[in-house]
Amino acid sequence: MSENKSDHPEVPDGPGRPANTNAPGAPAAPGAPGSPASPHAKPAGTPGAATGSSGTTPAGEAAQRASTDAPASASAVTPEAAGADSSGTGSDEEPVSAQAGVPSDASQAAEAREEAARAVARQQAEAAGAPRIPIEVVGEAGKAAPAPAGTGAKEATEDAAAQPSPPQAGAGQRPGAAPAGFGQAPDFSAQNPPPPGAIPAEPPRYLRPSDSAWSVFGRIIAARARQLFDRAGQRITQRTLRIGVSARIFHPEPGAQGLRGKTLQYLEESIAHWVMSRDVIVFMIPTVGHQGMLHPSNIRLRDYAKHLDGLLLQGGADVSPQTYAETTPRPEWPGDRVRDMYELELLHEFIESGKPVLGVCRGCQLINVAFGGSLYQDIATDVPTAGVHVSEHYDQHRHAITFPEGSSLASMFPGRREAIVNSIHHQAVKSLGRDLTVEAVSSGDGLIEAVRYRRSPFVVGVQWHPEFHRAGGPELLDCTPLLDTFLRAARETRF
Repeated sequence: MSENKSDHPEVPDGPGRPANTNAPGAPAAPGAPGSPASPHAKPAGTPGAATGSSGTTPAGEAAQRASTDAPASASAVTPEAAGADSSGTGSDEEPVSAQAGVPSDASQAAEAREEAARAVARQQAEAAGAPRIPIEVVGEAGKAAPAPAGTGAKEATEDAAAQPSPPQAGAGQRPGAAPAGFGQAPDFSAQNPPPPGAIPAEPPRYLRPSDSAWSVFGRIIAARARQLFDRAGQRITQRTLRIGVSARIFHPEPGAQGLRGKTLQYLEESIAHWVMSRDVIVFMIPTVGHQGMLHPSNIRLRDYAKHLDGLLLQGGADVSPQTYAETTPRPEWPGDRVRDMYELELLHEFIESGKPVLGVCRGCQLINVAFGGSLYQDIATDVPTAGVHVSEHYDQHRHAITFPEGSSLASMFPGRREAIVNSIHHQAVKSLGRDLTVEAVSSGDGLIEAVRYRRSPFVVGVQWHPEFHRAGGPELLDCTPLLDTFLRAARETRF
């Protein structure tokens, strides 16, 4: 309140107010004769009128305030100031309610604000070098300014009535003007289809000119099928191999107590670790149920052949002479007839399933017998000219072998025609079984040391023990290529 009473006491209009000689809407320069004064300022010569400390008349000062764009500059008198004298103690002024009847005050204030907004926009456009904004848009911005503080409800209503209605969409909208509805909240439920011509009439360039909907659909189905087959193939090829190993059998001794009175089935540790060195899972295959067992079962050896990827026949006791229709010359060499029947059935099931088989020592002899071959029951007795193939040194005993030209073992070990292997057997292949080929022979006496069945992807038997070679020293043949070939065949024929 104190700023309205300091130097320029305002009074209501009266008969002595100077007339405005300028055209409406174009206020004269501040201080010029006939310029519009504040609607609440008294003309000079009336009681209470005074000049400011700088000598400016109230009319000139009101015009100067009206030339700015501050909302409070349109009217400097508040209702509280009306009725207060220059000293702030009396009410020698005319009541502010008497000024409400002047109809031109609101329009004059609005025109002053419009002129100020035009001037500011014009200066900014010239300074930035941008195209000038149309005067109508600047006027709209000026009229949208909030009403000055302290004005009455009637003045606000007159200001709103003086504002022109916003331009309609597409009705003479000038360049630079904001589009219709600018600033409003978006309507997400409205449908906005693309304008005509936005979607090209021609098909995309990545399609062939001869493509139809069915041909594209067919290529999509084919691509999805290839993707599914690739994933299935990855699962098949990446699955860990499962190799079955035939069991050694320990038969109960007459009158033995404890476990010696029970049948034991086991495998030798080195053979399992040799296969597992290639990250393969090893399963020992037990004998299956026979008539009169305590615990009969419907599981058969063909079930193992179906679910396993390959078979390894490990070494052990001699093959019984009864298995190849001969009699034993000495009672201490009876062989293991029960194991013969079990392993022959196991070998037959894996060959019928197309799965690979690798025989070691006894396993090599069994493969020969399975296809109708026979054995030397004792090399030292049956072949007196043969070299020593077994001694008290067990796996430390060794001799040289030779790979025949064109044999599969010669291709597994390229550049080598001879090798050193261990020798732990007193029996050997005598007559070769049908459809078998010789893969290796003993260098000194020509005894068969390895065989292969020609009618299967991989059915190979070796007379030595490759699982003992790593511990035997570097001079022994590294049989890793033999194991890798066996496992590769198992992966390729697993289904």
